[in-house]
Amino acid sequence: MTSSFTLDQPTKLEIAHVLFTDIVGYSKLPLDHQKEVLGTLQAVVSSAPEFLRAQASQQMIRLPTGDGMAIVFFEDAEAAARCAIEVSRALKSHPEISLRMGLHSGPVYRVADINANQNVAGGGINIAQRVMDCGDAGHILASQSVADVLGHLSRWKECLHDLGETDVKHGVRLHLYNVYTEEVGNAHLPEKLQTAQRTLVAIRSKARRKKLALGMVAIGVVAALAGWLFLPRHAHALNEKDTIVLTDFANSTGDAVFDDTLKQALAVDLDQSPFLNILSDEKVRAALQQMTRSPNERLTDETAREVCQRAGSKAFISGSIVSLGNQYVIGLKATNCATGDSLAREQVRAADKDKVLDSLGTAATKFRGKLGESLSSVQKFDVPLEQATTSSLEALKAFSIGRKQNSAAAIPYYERAIELDPNFAEAYARLGLMYHNIGQPVQASEYITKAFELREHSSEREKLHIASSYYLFVTGEREKAIQTYQLWAQSYPRDWLPYLNIGNAYGDIGQFEKAVDTTRESLKLYPDNVTAYENLGGFYLALNRFPETKDVADQALAHKLDEEVLHTNLYGLAFVQGDSDGMAQQVAWFEGKVEVENEILGLQSATEAYFGHLGKAREVTRRAVASAASAKNKEAAALWSADGAVRETLLGNYGTAREQAGAALNLAPGSRDVESEAALALAIAGDAARAQALADELNKRFPLNTVTQSFWLPAIRGQLEIDRKAASAAVEQLQAAAPYELGLSTQLNYSCIYPAYIRGQAYLAGGQGASAAAEFQKFLDHRGLVQNCPTGALAHLGLARAYVLERDNAKARAAYQDFLTLWKDADPNIPVLIAAKSEYAKLQ
Repeated sequence: MTSSFTLDQPTKLEIAHVLFTDIVGYSKLPLDHQKEVLGTLQAVVSSAPEFLRAQASQQMIRLPTGDGMAIVFFEDAEAAARCAIEVSRALKSHPEISLRMGLHSGPVYRVADINANQNVAGGGINIAQRVMDCGDAGHILASQSVADVLGHLSRWKECLHDLGETDVKHGVRLHLYNVYTEEVGNAHLPEKLQTAQRTLVAIRSKARRKKLALGMVAIGVVAALAGWLFLPRHAHALNEKDTIVLTDFANSTGDAVFDDTLKQALAVDLDQSPFLNILSDEKVRAALQQMTRSPNERLTDETAREVCQRAGSKAFISGSIVSLGNQYVIGLKATNCATGDSLAREQVRAADKDKVLDSLGTAATKFRGKLGESLSSVQKFDVPLEQATTSSLEALKAFSIGRKQNSAAAIPYYERAIELDPNFAEAYARLGLMYHNIGQPVQASEYITKAFELREHSSEREKLHIASSYYLFVTGEREKAIQTYQLWAQSYPRDWLPYLNIGNAYGDIGQFEKAVDTTRESLKLYPDNVTAYENLGGFYLALNRFPETKDVADQALAHKLDEEVLHTNLYGLAFVQGDSDGMAQQVAWFEGKVEVENEILGLQSATEAYFGHLGKAREVTRRAVASAASAKNKEAAALWSADGAVRETLLGNYGTAREQAGAALNLAPGSRDVESEAALALAIAGDAARAQALADELNKRFPLNTVTQSFWLPAIRGQLEIDRKAASAAVEQLQAAAPYELGLSTQLNYSCIYPAYIRGQAYLAGGQGASAAAEFQKFLDHRGLVQNCPTGALAHLGLARAYVLERDNAKARAAYQDFLTLWKDADPNIPVLIAAKSEYAKLQ
């Protein structure tokens, strides 16, 4: 027997938008109550604005279902959803009615029932009922077809919450969405879907208790169940302002290589996303300390939830790994830390141990979409995990341990990581930065350069980190560093680090207003970052904005943020304001702090020299050098020695200066900053050959370094020209420094403005008094930048000599008096003081 298809069938198929409703527990009500609640529901629905509009345009059919009704809308795809929202809102006034609703758009055809009334039949209305059956009281559930339409409209996006897939009657598989807002709907996971979760967890738990010989069978069972049981998913679980906390992985495999490693790998993968914002390790440690817990405590789900709540984060993400035979099952779950509701889940299986990282990367990519990140963003920022980090679990484990250590202690772990994987770019970068932090710039440059060469083996965010570190610490190209940080900030606008480091780079080249703006932007993103407060205070000092310098320090201390640079800033502020008690308070803060006391000793030495107390200055310099050396910071020790060498030359003690410069070079061979200061000291001291050799070496090694080429080398070359009695050539050499000479040329938040000082000396040597006076005036105009550098005191003497050239004896006498007043208690045998007194006597 055969059948045939003809085109003259009377049936007309239409796409309808169905709202199916059901009163929960209706059949258990007494008959009189059933009639009452059904009448109330009918009155609520029939008075809904959307119902009335559709009824007036005859684009709707209402069907009684016994314990509810189905409303079939035609033409307007939003009508059913709007009506559901209106009914849910109206039922707030009728708590006696527990209604659940289902939405579906699909094919129907119109029929007449036995009473010749209009009716509909077809998959569109059947599926709407299946969708509704999955809900509990208050739920408005929607099918994928409804979400596909409404998801294109911004007004609906925040209402649609993806629940993933589940099976219903007759083997039909539905992808469900929960429609709710703060005002309407039911935000809780439907009981049917919770039951599916519990079943899956129970089966997994049972499977783990099986003997190893049954492992492969368990995998098959779990895989089969995972194919149909509900796995929750929320496309709009987070928004771009939310922060998330990562827990430590629950490692049930017994293999320690997964400890810390998988959390680090997941962090790297999720960090690629400009949408997700992981709570930083610093903030996690701060929250743990507030909880009176160890800052290094492992984050279980319970602990992570409390950290999440204290930090004001939205969710925490927990991970797990279990072994089933030779295979591994990796799970990810996001949980709302306020409610405990599940926001998203993902589960993958790795065929063997070597595939775990690859499988985790696949899971993380899918998970990002479920947390709300757009498909285009996921595709753009999705370097495979093995490429973004390393394919070696052991290397990643060493790397993750290193991240928990301080600079010196971290080094062997990063070295182990690159030994295990010679292409591990980020490990090279962090190793280089650790060497930079402990004052070993040669090793720092070597490893950061290697990271730069391997940067394609990293995520997009890490590429930017590596490139910016390379431009800042290796080539020294401040403008390129700024451009790279700006690109980083554009790609990841919620990252605080690029804004902080843009501020640093602007400070290096003397653009302090821009430095303030970008550092403040960093603080908005990370209000508890003490480094930002320290830098900002230094920039305000450089701008002579003294009240704001104090305010910034007070704000940091009020936040219980307290590190040494806050106190060196306050020491500089107290010096500028002539507050000796304030200076003493800051000195007292450093007592017993072995790692950083060299910083305050170096500043005290400068203060003594500023007032001509050269004997005290030398003694405190020796203590600063010894303190830095005992803290294993060779570069800091060398810098204090080099600083003392320049000071000795400025005061006219050339033999002592040459000795100290040599000592500094021996302490930290290859240090750019040390060689720069030592070369300047040797040039002023008349050792032209050694100064020229160092300058040539600096020029060769750092041809692109902004500070070297535009601050130190012009100053050194200018001084060498003065030594050759070529004043005009000296001024010409110093022109290159003009755009950048007011920058912070060292790691300290002050500057001696050496190019301006030497330019002033060149003008004096050339008999150009007015030009010389303009240079020395810069030191008086920028008191917050110069602070206690001896050039600030010597600028008064330079001004006096400039006014003598201009034959303005009154101003000259006043300037000499200013200098001699500062040096009223100075050591009497200092050459520059002897000369100043002699010159002043001739004016009387």
